[in-house]
Amino acid sequence: MTNFTARIAGVATLALACVPALALTTAARAAGHVPAAVRISDLNLATPDGRVQFSQRADAAAHRYCANETALDQKSACEAGVRAEVNEKVQASRI
Repeated sequence: MTNFTARIAGVATLALACVPALALTTAARAAGHVPAAVRISDLNLATPDGRVQFSQRADAAAHRYCANETALDQKSACEAGVRAEVNEKVQASRI
């Protein structure tokens, strides 16, 4: 039984070692992206027009940031992620 336990422990260790490596490859790919910024200092986000302007700017920033993605599903996921992060940061700055 000890040999079986040692094998399981070895496989688990190998699997856990792969997780950080996957994160590093994602970070390396992200380094090729153009930084995206959305200026909001001139917007009044309490008005419908201000929210529309913000949404348009966030969409444009997401499009620029994810321009290097070639697969449509990855590009769509990338753009959704950028929009989500921009929205989170705006919400955090308004508190």
